[in-house]
Amino acid sequence: QVQLVESGGGLVQAGGSLTLSCVSSDRNFNFLPMEWYRRPPGKQSELVAQISVDFTPHYADFVQGRFTISRDNGANTVSLRMNSLRPEDTGVYYCHTLGVFGNAERWGQGTQVTVSS
Repeated sequence: QVQLVESGGGLVQAGGSLTLSCVSSDRNFNFLPMEWYRRPPGKQSELVAQISVDFTPHYADFVQGRFTISRDNGANTVSLRMNSLRPEDTGVYYCHTLGVFGNAERWGQGTQVTVSS
C-alpha cells in the first residue's frame, strides 16, 4: 500500500514561513503528479498547488507569489514552502496524488498549519 506522509506543520505568526514535506513510498514517484490541498476550518478542501512529472508548478490564485512547490525525485519528496503566511492560510494541509494513470488516488494523513494574527 503506497503511503504519503506529511510533516512540517505548526503554529506561526502572520508574515512567517513554514515548509511542508511529503514523502511517498511509491517506487514510481518520478511519474506521479503531486498536489497539496488544504481544508480551512469549517470549509471544504481546496487545491493549493500542484507539480507535474516534468516539474511544472501550478498555484491557486490565493497563494500565487507566496508559496513554492518543489519535488525531489531522489528522495521521493514533494515540498511546499509557504512564505508571508496569513491567518486565512490556517488549515489542515494534505499531500495528494491520483497516481501515474489517474486511477490510484492517495491522500496523506494531513498536517495542521495555524497562522496567528
